[in-house]
Amino acid sequence: MRRVRYEVTGGPEVLFVEEASAPEPGPGELLVRNEAVGVTLPAVRKVREAAEPGPLGGEVAGVVAAVGEGVTGFSVGDRVTGLCFSHAYAELALVHEAMASRIPDRATAVDAVALVRSGLVARGAYEAGRPRPGDSVMVTAAASAVGTLALQYAGAGGASRVVAAVGSAEKAEFVRALGADEVVLYGDESWGEPVDVVLDGVGGELLGPAVRALAPGGRLVAFSSGGGTVDAYELLVRGASVIGFQMAAIARGEPELYARWRDELWDLHRDGALRPRVCAEIPLAEAARAHELVESRRNAGKVVLVP
Repeated sequence: MRRVRYEVTGGPEVLFVEEASAPEPGPGELLVRNEAVGVTLPAVRKVREAAEPGPLGGEVAGVVAAVGEGVTGFSVGDRVTGLCFSHAYAELALVHEAMASRIPDRATAVDAVALVRSGLVARGAYEAGRPRPGDSVMVTAAASAVGTLALQYAGAGGASRVVAAVGSAEKAEFVRALGADEVVLYGDESWGEPVDVVLDGVGGELLGPAVRALAPGGRLVAFSSGGGTVDAYELLVRGASVIGFQMAAIARGEPELYARWRDELWDLHRDGALRPRVCAEIPLAEAARAHELVESRRNAGKVVLVP
């Protein structure tokens, strides 16, 4: 089988395709013949910033090719999506049964990788902000896969005002079409009227203006892998708070909630209330091009690799 790997850290150019033996599913694992693989900013950052090279994990979708010992919920031929913690950028990938879910007949593998992980992160981050009816909500990285769904959650959740923060004016109409009432650019001197909740998917230097965008008593939810430092004085003068959110903690610690949110995602997708956006479908062998697209922040919606 083909898979994408890297041996030295660096930019997208360090990725290469190699031939490798198909992995064998262990106890509780599914071997999935991938039809779609999601590209995420954390994976892009890993290639550039990791202490040492490692397998590129991520979200995958396809057909079960084999099952390991003890698997009871899935069979060969089932269409599934889930998280792969080893080599996801491959024609065949291993997914633990607990991390897998069925793809409804009406949906494609590309739909699945655009919706499930990003939708779960968007839902979890939104809930972590403790939104109240009538609150105003800002979403940074609003044109990303998670951001596009977070905008829709905020609108459906009764936000009085939904603000999209993006890196370029070219993305303004795109996020407005997804429900943003206002659009601000990262470089703007002011981000407009303060908001009650900021869902931050960028981190780094953007944390400063994101905190300053909060109204008194506001909450900033940090769910990005970008890190960064928050000025405690800015929180003090606003009576504001910062909440860290990681979807893996829900998956590990609250599996029933994780499963319920996942089922609700598909219901909302079926009803047209959640509309994931796919920016590009790129051949697996051109993974470097996919990473360059995400790293340069030129994508509007999800970038998907297609084996």
